Amino acid sequence: MEEFHKVRRLPPYVFEQVNRLKASARSRGADIIDLGMGNPDLPTPKAIVDKLCEVVRDPRTHRYSSSRGIPGLRRAQANYYQRRFGVKLNPDTQVVATLGSKEGFANMAQAITAPGDVILCPNPTYPIHAFGFIMSGGVIRSLQVEPDDGFIPAVERGIRHSIPKPLALILNYPSNPTALVASLDFYKDVVAFAKKNDIIILSDLAYSEIYFDGNPPPSVLQVPGAIDVCVEFTSMSKTFSMPGWRMGFAVGNERLIAALTRVKSYLDYGAFTPIQVAAAHALNGDGADIAEVREVYHKRRDVMVDSFGRAGWTIPAPAASMFAWAPIPEQFRQLGSLEFSKLLIEHADVAVAPGIGFGEYGDDFVRVALVENEHRIRQAARNIKRFLASTAKQPNNVVPLSARR
Repeated sequence: MEEFHKVRRLPPYVFEQVNRLKASARSRGADIIDLGMGNPDLPTPKAIVDKLCEVVRDPRTHRYSSSRGIPGLRRAQANYYQRRFGVKLNPDTQVVATLGSKEGFANMAQAITAPGDVILCPNPTYPIHAFGFIMSGGVIRSLQVEPDDGFIPAVERGIRHSIPKPLALILNYPSNPTALVASLDFYKDVVAFAKKNDIIILSDLAYSEIYFDGNPPPSVLQVPGAIDVCVEFTSMSKTFSMPGWRMGFAVGNERLIAALTRVKSYLDYGAFTPIQVAAAHALNGDGADIAEVREVYHKRRDVMVDSFGRAGWTIPAPAASMFAWAPIPEQFRQLGSLEFSKLLIEHADVAVAPGIGFGEYGDDFVRVALVENEHRIRQAARNIKRFLASTAKQPNNVVPLSARR
């Protein structure tokens, strides 16, 4: 039977190939150290869990909730933006709660995209940035760019060679997967460009609180007048170790927020009310929980960079996010990221995310997630050291799995 139109537009899910191989290895008893999926392993802070337990005992909270977020939660998010970025938001018209930033992006795509609309999207990037729009009938123009002086010229070329003129530009800094961070001066240039060319900016700021070198990543909304063209998405998944709670936000331009809110009103009733109350409690806290999570990732980053480097795999230290964007060792570069990821599972009992899963320009890299403790990261480094040593002695014995079939 022929696949449905929207399903046909989606490529095979690259990460599923790694997941199947990982599951098969574990079924044989292998101790796989999983640095692939960006699934935080840290527990949600006790005070947040306690607030959830307190509220859930009230049967009134068991009814349908509010799709756009209860008022107290939207106020808490607006207050957070005021404290953290100095950005003033109207919680009634410029803030909407989402079921994580991923759902927010997908529903925004549904809200604003007409068939054939062109979206400018960095490549590599987190898959929903592109495929949320593809599923909504849009067309992606990929840009191999970094947040530097080459960004605006690349976007200009994208506009010049796109028919119709692009609708929106995606930003994601700190980036998943590359961990690159943007400056406020960069955002100023992009906002000016977007206004001049009448383009919407959709910014994913999910990793704003996971930074390591003393410089908190800025928000694009800090640029004066940015709210005229921008919506920004944030998530509590990494900041507060709440991935399974599915709580995020979209904030910014009133017209765009209204469109997203209307689409959401047809699709969901919002997160369970006790989750929303607990999330508001977290946002209204003193920041100690955020600092503790940040420090854990900071230590893991340092251990990974040091131990992997001593194992023979040099990885640039990420300035932010819970990921490292690791160049494939030179002797394996010709295999591509998917086959290299498979080899790591088979020969080193280590799982990583192949860069090709984030776009064709990511194929010389793999993403390494800081989701195991320091002991396990060192263990992964020892496994990789043995793997690299064995291939150095007998390189012809290491054959990509796909070549054996």
